[in-house]
Amino acid sequence: MGKTSPLAPAGLPDLPVISGVRFAAVAAGVRYSGRTDVMLAVCAPGTAIAGVFTRSATRAAPVLDCQTKLGKPLPSGAAILVNSGNANAFTGRNGQQAVDEIVNATATITGVPAAAVFTASTGVIGEPLPVDRITDKLSELNAHLSPSGMADAAAAIMTTDTYAKAATATCTVNSTPVQIAGIAKGSGMIAPDMATMLVYIFTDAQVDQDALQAMTTRAADTTFNCITVDSDTSTSDSLLVAATGTSGTDASSDAGFERCLRTVMLDLAHQVVRDGEGATKFVEIEVTGTLTDADAKTHGLSIANSPLVKTAIAGEDPNWGRVVMAIGKSGAAADRDTLSIWFGDVRVAENGWVSPNYNEADAAKHMKSDHIRIRVDCGMGDGHATVWTCDLTHGYIDINADYRS
Repeated sequence: MGKTSPLAPAGLPDLPVISGVRFAAVAAGVRYSGRTDVMLAVCAPGTAIAGVFTRSATRAAPVLDCQTKLGKPLPSGAAILVNSGNANAFTGRNGQQAVDEIVNATATITGVPAAAVFTASTGVIGEPLPVDRITDKLSELNAHLSPSGMADAAAAIMTTDTYAKAATATCTVNSTPVQIAGIAKGSGMIAPDMATMLVYIFTDAQVDQDALQAMTTRAADTTFNCITVDSDTSTSDSLLVAATGTSGTDASSDAGFERCLRTVMLDLAHQVVRDGEGATKFVEIEVTGTLTDADAKTHGLSIANSPLVKTAIAGEDPNWGRVVMAIGKSGAAADRDTLSIWFGDVRVAENGWVSPNYNEADAAKHMKSDHIRIRVDCGMGDGHATVWTCDLTHGYIDINADYRS
């Protein structure tokens, strides 16, 4: 782990105890000696779990295994076992064998049925997972399960992250307070579909699995699927949301609960971008005036993924021509002569030409901020979308040129 990102929050928020879930974390030496690298979460009987995963054609065995388990009743509870340091991806039949061994061992130790054990692995691709190092620690993990252990779990799932990521929110459902808290990892190989990361969110609300899945999918589409660091989609993306139901409050059709869930997801998604490898600037890109929302998102991601745009931001250069380029290449509908662009509050271009009132010094001043806002209006319709990214610096090269050493 390198120096903490300059965009990191002040610290981990105070995480509430989510009734019905307990956590533990341990150093198993999966890749690095002495580093906390395995976490276990055990959820109460009746918990509902929803998930969203990478759509990569080369997704890892743990992802495939989780996908087969979603949507089934969990009368005896559920367990989530995650390791960092090794992605158990592109490991052939050994990958599924490793998952089976870990799942069965976790089931034996926790008493949770194997069909309700969800696993994930993150780290280096293409190396066999040292299963014994994980299973040898299961008794210790089970013995130390604690309702207050979420912060330790957040640390255990980190890879190139420079800080642990967590978010929390409280909402009122039927006059009863409901808690939501989540943890995430992600720093590089971040691109929508669905963003490259591991995310685990827990709530004491009671939510039907179908309703929870629908909420999770909708919220992911405008949060984790709207961030990018480097345009690369991982083999291991996994987002699980667990609703223990222990509050006794049914939030299955509560719009306020869904908004609260999205708030936690957006917070975590922003933290991933703020920890982008080598990042020095957090970038918000808003696109309006397109024919459809999908067109706006396509334009936004084209801007966010452009190395030329991202390096200009790193160099604090208000080079709006690069934004024009990114829109033109995106494949979504655009009209050169109706295009307007802002950097912060500074209108730099309008109606397909440089703004007559544009002063580059004003735009350059905005580019010195650590929170850059780019707005594009296509002048064609009512479509809109917002995406988030970071700049591209030499730090990204340093990290990824030396990742496996």
